[in-house]
Amino acid sequence: MKFTPFGRAAAVATLAALTLTSCAVNEMPGAATGNGAATELTGTLVGGGASSQQSAQEAWVAAFQGMHSAVTVEYDPAGSGAGRDTFIAGGSAFAGSDRAFKDAELADEEFTACVPDTGLVELPAYISPIAVVFNLEGVDTLDLDPTTLAGIFSGTITTWNDKAIASQNPDATLPNQTITPVHRADDSGTTENFTEYLNVTAPDVWSWEADGVWPDAVKGGEAAQQTSGVIDAVTSGTGTIGYADASRSGELGTVAVKVGDEYVPYSAEAAAAIVDASPLVDGRGEGDLAIQLDRATTEAGVYPIVLISYLIGCTEYKDAETAKLVKEYFSYIVSEEGQKVSADAAGSAPISAAIAEKSAAAIELIK
Repeated sequence: MKFTPFGRAAAVATLAALTLTSCAVNEMPGAATGNGAATELTGTLVGGGASSQQSAQEAWVAAFQGMHSAVTVEYDPAGSGAGRDTFIAGGSAFAGSDRAFKDAELADEEFTACVPDTGLVELPAYISPIAVVFNLEGVDTLDLDPTTLAGIFSGTITTWNDKAIASQNPDATLPNQTITPVHRADDSGTTENFTEYLNVTAPDVWSWEADGVWPDAVKGGEAAQQTSGVIDAVTSGTGTIGYADASRSGELGTVAVKVGDEYVPYSAEAAAAIVDASPLVDGRGEGDLAIQLDRATTEAGVYPIVLISYLIGCTEYKDAETAKLVKEYFSYIVSEEGQKVSADAAGSAPISAAIAEKSAAAIELIK
């Protein structure tokens, strides 16, 4: 297995290949020959983007390459923004992104690997809660409402024994210690999902709109590159708090967020519940399955700080072989087997049968 960082220029020269498992593949479109055997492919397929997908991508790549020794898949977890930019420039065959492309981006960008004036496939392939993680001696869990979280990350709540925190956690021993919020330094889909949650649920405190780049107006705290950097900064600090894909939370303390009248800890099941309850974004192309999450839901048992990490590719590639190979890899990832692999490796929520069916139809468009 190869998980190799790549620069844009180097990546442009690298594109090609893949195929699928002889079991799960046969259930997906275009995955098998007439006699039921998996199509033989060789070469290298380059993708990159969301660091939230890293654990899942490692598992997908290992399983896929274990069945196809002549295939190499390279995924650089450089962050969602970097992944989208590299895909736009033609430096990768696909992107992983913790958000779908925006309407304005779809209208304005020229996607180098795609045939001009054709659309994109955007598949919600990886669903995971974003954990609010902290490092506070003697405290493993905290209950916090949206307004308090927004206050902590905006810098208006600055000590751990602030009454806003203490009133929601009467059994916790909270020190008179400075809170150090940690945020992503890079353009991050995780940041965009987290700031969207803060803006929707606590707009009086967090007045900034959702963005993958942390707002300059928010002073203080620490900035760290990628998911691993945030986790390292929270782990190595004291009184630190941050946000990251839940698969990377490890032994850090975690927050149960208030939804309606209850505090809901993160879980794959609670994350999946909000996805299935949310509609597709209006006006998108046939293969574009961008989802509009309902962050302000009060439904019981729903965890609203969720990222949907997408697989993004062309509906029509300039290179027909690349199209076939991307189609095979995407088919594996959204298959039942592929989703189980990522759930086991990263604790993600398997996509529902309804999303899997829509994804299979979208993958059929790739050519």
